[in-house]
Amino acid sequence: MSDTETKAQQMSFWDHLQELRTRIIRCALILAAGFCATYAFRFHIWEWVQKPLIEIFKTQLKVLGKPVPEVFEPFAFTGITEPFFSLLRVAFWAAGFLVAPFIFYQIWAFIRPGLYERERKMVIPFVLITTLCFLSGAVFAYLFAFKSVAGILLEQAITAGLRPNLRLDEYLDLFINIMIGTGLTFEMPVLVYFLARFRLVTAKWMLKFWRHAAIIIIVVASFITPGDIFVTTVFLSLIMLALYFISVLVAWFAAPEHKG
Repeated sequence: MSDTETKAQQMSFWDHLQELRTRIIRCALILAAGFCATYAFRFHIWEWVQKPLIEIFKTQLKVLGKPVPEVFEPFAFTGITEPFFSLLRVAFWAAGFLVAPFIFYQIWAFIRPGLYERERKMVIPFVLITTLCFLSGAVFAYLFAFKSVAGILLEQAITAGLRPNLRLDEYLDLFINIMIGTGLTFEMPVLVYFLARFRLVTAKWMLKFWRHAAIIIIVVASFITPGDIFVTTVFLSLIMLALYFISVLVAWFAAPEHKG
């Protein structure tokens, strides 16, 4: 390899790092702008964040035939700064969901040079599909997964007649992890598309090892939804397994030989 070729490759490598730096800075600025907007509504967002827990708690009280209080406030704080930083976290992650389409566009702009010319024009479908997958996962987590986990974790306490006195930061850890984790899980088809485009995975390979993938999926689902194997874990596992086979189809269509 000549010195000229080596120098060109080095310049290309540094240009690539510069592009990555630019995209990261833009993502940070976009996130900061979204944070300014969501911080103003942090108290309303907090009401929305705690709603699933309150609903499942009242539902379980009714099932057990126990009195349901008209005003239910299960949260407390043990440090003077805890409410401030907890609401700061709420606003920050809400901003992440708000500006998700812009973040995904920056990701697309970064990987765009490595794609074929025809694929470079797919910016709008990519951003829409990626955002839709992520938000669909978050909605699924909010409406089902988190309530299932909260119901399992609270069942023993409610049966024993214990009064909730929950810390804000611990609740947010559980809520945010489930929301973000499920949202990213729903990105599986998009990730597989690009892995298939760069020949890192194939549909044939994914079908060959689908049983191994199923075991991993069940283990992951068990950690996300601890305890209720017959309902929550099985249901979430089926959802993730369905996403896996959808990803197999995506890998087959995304294979370079199908793109000419």
